[in-house]
Amino acid sequence: MSKVKYYYDPDTLSYRKIELKKTRRYRNIFLFILGSALFGFLGLIFLLNTNILNTPRELSLARELKNYELRFELLNKKMEQVEQVLANIEDRDNNIYRLYFEANPIPEEQRRAGFGGVNRYKSLEGFNNSEMIIATTRRLDVIQKQMVIQSRSLDEITKLAEDKEKLLASIPAIQPVKNEDLTRMASGYGWRSDPFTKARKMHWGMDFTAPKGVPIYATGDGIVTRADNNASGYGKHIRVDHGYGYMSLYAHLSNYNVKRGQKVKRGDLIGFIGSTGRSEAPHLHYEVWKDEERINPINFYYGSLTAEEFENMLKYANQENQSLD
Repeated sequence: MSKVKYYYDPDTLSYRKIELKKTRRYRNIFLFILGSALFGFLGLIFLLNTNILNTPRELSLARELKNYELRFELLNKKMEQVEQVLANIEDRDNNIYRLYFEANPIPEEQRRAGFGGVNRYKSLEGFNNSEMIIATTRRLDVIQKQMVIQSRSLDEITKLAEDKEKLLASIPAIQPVKNEDLTRMASGYGWRSDPFTKARKMHWGMDFTAPKGVPIYATGDGIVTRADNNASGYGKHIRVDHGYGYMSLYAHLSNYNVKRGQKVKRGDLIGFIGSTGRSEAPHLHYEVWKDEERINPINFYYGSLTAEEFENMLKYANQENQSLD
């Protein structure tokens, strides 16, 4: 039974029964229902944003998502370390390796160039952590591209190093006759007196005086292009093509130890001292050619002479005496 409510009427000095109108009663009921629904809705939102009503699977997925976020953070830190190492390699590549081998540095814009064209990351859009995933993926793609460019650069440097090593081995850089086998260094490159006509003429090589049969050695790696007696004045002689425009010539030999087409290494025994052809006495006439022009051989003995030996040879080579051929 509902409670009956009264109010005090001062006019009649008595209590009167409170009678609610139907409209007011309905309004109160409506407000009560509306308030209950509002509080219920707010409570539901609160519960949905807490773990109170989450199922075990939802809780597991949430933990897994947090774990992935942590892994992405660690991955970004590792990529930062890789970027630092890669930047150091790129710096050495441009300023040491490529500089040493006279190769053009790789421009910074080429190393850091992005990816044009279509959106490469469209499939990664629309997720809760899309921004983080796209940024990490883009960063990883840039690192991979930089590594490809650097790998190609190092391949090029390796090829240049091999060519440089081959060039250094091919240049005629040692004396063709050992010092202990020499009688003397008879004549150098330059104007000399002809032993037969006594006229002053250009002597295009260096003469090494030694007894007949003393070994003669290849001064650089190359291929024997001639080993014959078919050149006027040279007698039995050998020509070695070293590549890179270099050729060496060994004249007035008594005999050969190589034949045409044979590959030789620096220091290989190729022939023996003689006095064939236009020669006054047993000796080796030695020439160096570069790009089909004869040059002074004395500039190429850095591979076999000490500083003192080179200085003595330079003194004798510059004396304007009589040549032996």
